[in-house]
Amino acid sequence: MKESIFHRLYDQYHQDVFQFLIYLVKDRSVAEDLSHEVYVRVLKSYERFQGKSSEKTWLFAIAKNVAIDYFRKNAVRSAHSFTAFDWETEQLVSPTKSPESFIELNDETRKILEALEKCTGDQQMVIIMRYFQELSIAETAAILNWTEGKVKTTQHRAIKQLRELLSRNKEASQNES
Repeated sequence: MKESIFHRLYDQYHQDVFQFLIYLVKDRSVAEDLSHEVYVRVLKSYERFQGKSSEKTWLFAIAKNVAIDYFRKNAVRSAHSFTAFDWETEQLVSPTKSPESFIELNDETRKILEALEKCTGDQQMVIIMRYFQELSIAETAAILNWTEGKVKTTQHRAIKQLRELLSRNKEASQNES
């Protein structure tokens, strides 16, 4: 792969990829490590990139896989077992609860991200890609290797779940005061 292509991809998408990863893992240094892993994989596989999707969706697909690998490794380590980890149905629980980058977020965004942790992995991915990274339904489907219908359904369920979680949290905080 030509160095100029790599630098262009890095310059153009590094911040988006890093933000996507930090929303998922909630740890700046882990997100930085995972970002580096994304670009290592880009270097190793660019020759096989066929242009069936945009470079952006290809990069996000790699970032998604790197994040899933990270959660898989953590799940195996913490459980000391090799049970199958299904990111679509299980929660993606970061070992770190609130990184310094969360402090910079407004209260509403922070509440949404905290509620998102109680959603399934597929719901988290879709919400982060669609609303935090502002990817289209088509781009999200390409990254996740899903149909657009599955993205829409997952998004709908995730929003419904988030609404329920946020209203429960609001009621609980009102009852406390």
